[in-house]
Amino acid sequence: MQFGGIRALDGLDLCIRQGEITALIGPNGAGKTTFFNCVTGIYKPTSGQIQLHLPNGNKAVLLNGLAPHKVTQAGLARTFQNIRLFPEMTVLENVMIGRHCRTNAGLLGAIFRDRKTMQEERETVARAFALLEKTGLATSADELAKNLPYGAQRKLEIARALATEPLVLLLDEPAAGMNPQETVELDRLICEIRNEGIAILLIEHDMKLVMSLSDHIFVMDYGKKIAEGKPEEVRRNTAVIRAYLGEEE
Repeated sequence: MQFGGIRALDGLDLCIRQGEITALIGPNGAGKTTFFNCVTGIYKPTSGQIQLHLPNGNKAVLLNGLAPHKVTQAGLARTFQNIRLFPEMTVLENVMIGRHCRTNAGLLGAIFRDRKTMQEERETVARAFALLEKTGLATSADELAKNLPYGAQRKLEIARALATEPLVLLLDEPAAGMNPQETVELDRLICEIRNEGIAILLIEHDMKLVMSLSDHIFVMDYGKKIAEGKPEEVRRNTAVIRAYLGEEE
């Protein structure tokens, strides 16, 4: 990904596998969020390919150049480093919005409220409420999103992303700003999602969380992949230590 004379991503090659938690780590400015923005359609990569291989064995979907809502329909969902909720809508309504890409009711259905539209709406409410129960937010369903504590807003973003029925869930610093108890709950939730067969790609600066959760870790620095492997392999990698801590002259 090129921004004028700056190459924010340079030959980055990653493979995310179904049913695994993959972490993408690196110092600030390494290009991690830029990579998320390329994968989810916010940026169009200067070159290279982003492919989604569907579990039914069909031909891979090429995501390059797709609009963000088309990427979501294809099976990718994300959360953001800076929380992006609809603050004046209820907690339940925020999750229901995530179902939009999986519903079929159009303008006429919304106006005339036919039986099919009503049934789809009931199913949307039921699915959204089930996700609130899963994330521990069911008792706050009728609260405005802006009134939730910070950690609960983080979980609400995850619930909304899950409402899209993703094959791949991208989490951008989900533990940022959470207290230790909230981080433990987040750890449990991410593991539950992984156990459902969803691929998870995680950007996180909490190394304790990364090392305890990840099945595989990729490390970036200055837009390039400098290491990959299992947590213990990455922990001992000299290139990773150098990227984070520098080295003596």
